[in-house]
Amino acid sequence: MSREERARVALTGLGVPESLRWRDGALFFSDMAAGSVHRWDGRSAETDLVAEIPGRPGGLGWLPDGRMLAVSMDGGCVYRQERDGTLVVHADIGHLTRGCVNDMIVDDEGRAYVGSYGLDWFAYVAEHPASSLLAPPGPPRIGLVRLAADGTILGQTEEIAFPNGAVLLDDGRTLVIAETLTMRLLEFAVDDDGDLHGRGAWAQLIPDALWRAVTAEGWRGRIARGVSTLTDRPAIAERSASPIGPDGIAIGKGGTIWVANALRGECVEVERGGRIRRRIRTSQPALSCVLGGDAGDTLFVATSRHSEPGAARAERTGSIEVFALG
Repeated sequence: MSREERARVALTGLGVPESLRWRDGALFFSDMAAGSVHRWDGRSAETDLVAEIPGRPGGLGWLPDGRMLAVSMDGGCVYRQERDGTLVVHADIGHLTRGCVNDMIVDDEGRAYVGSYGLDWFAYVAEHPASSLLAPPGPPRIGLVRLAADGTILGQTEEIAFPNGAVLLDDGRTLVIAETLTMRLLEFAVDDDGDLHGRGAWAQLIPDALWRAVTAEGWRGRIARGVSTLTDRPAIAERSASPIGPDGIAIGKGGTIWVANALRGECVEVERGGRIRRRIRTSQPALSCVLGGDAGDTLFVATSRHSEPGAARAERTGSIEVFALG
């Protein structure tokens, strides 16, 4: 049976913290509303400014020589921070993306996989319930952009419905990515050239019956999607256990993956196949997560009441929450 426990708010006053990474004994993260990348030692009440990214920072990663890569969400590119702190364009990918450029994962050889929303998300949800995207023929899809270590564009993967956080398993031979709009984790085999093959479901995060209902044609589908819009209301979402809207994900222990649930305030430990092992409650919707700390057993979770940049800048409800897994 899964357990439910509560994280502790450790760092507040942020805009939209995202893309948590644990590196060199510290937590790195993007603040998508403030336009900056930060480093936090996990103990003090302040962070160190690492870089200011034009066009709002998204996914983060590092090349084998230690130089940082950062997505520019609105700039349609990936920046590289040189050793002297200056930023240069690592790759211009705007022509291969739709909507905001989003998260990114970088492998040990410096190859990057970069996703985008696939649509103008904030404009859409301002006028429509998110569940309407599930109506046939289904949500828009976009491929990951593949980059070589020197920034050369290698191509795109097959299309995914809102590709989001990703992890590499099996010494980099398997990539698992959150497909947010279908509420599942997808897995791909990674070949020697970094190409992805053999798409399959690593874990489904919505019950099969509910998925069939909200994606159905005709009046049955319209009713199911209408009912599902109730989970857009925070008071109702917080009292629900399903579905899980995967945003950022992180490698767990014993073959699990931690999933930040953007639909409500929780981070969920998931086994392959979809069984929930553990739920850690957070104070507001969870956007990203990572394991870190001296022993690698502290769960860090980025949370925010808002993900829309304007509202987030105005209210600054973003937080980093922590939980000692033990």
